Amino acid sequence: MTRTRRGYIARRRRTKIRLFTSSFRGAHSRLTRTITQQKIRALVSTHRDRDRQKRDFCRLWITRINAVIHENGASYSYSRFIHDLYKRQLLLNRKRLAQIAISNRNCLYMISNEIIK
Repeated sequence: MTRTRRGYIARRRRTKIRLFTSSFRGAHSRLTRTITQQKIRALVSTHRDRDRQKRDFCRLWITRINAVIHENGASYSYSRFIHDLYKRQLLLNRKRLAQIAISNRNCLYMISNEIIK
């Protein structure tokens, strides 16, 4: 059987993968087999870390809100604060509350005092 020339299709597929991994170090950007493995691994990591990033930011916001609330009144907890917010139907998410806690603590003190009453 004679040798078949693959043409440009396989080469085009490989160059597309090479462009994706061009910034990787060593064999991860040069050898075709390791390039495909590293591309799969990179895509898995980005998918996993997107969820992890959301989780980490939510933890950061909760920590910031909790720290400011504990400065105001030591007996008042974060969970009690969020519960009272929902009871009063104040629709402020944790991201906005954390921004208020950083930029204007007095405003968050006023919100918490208003909720306690």
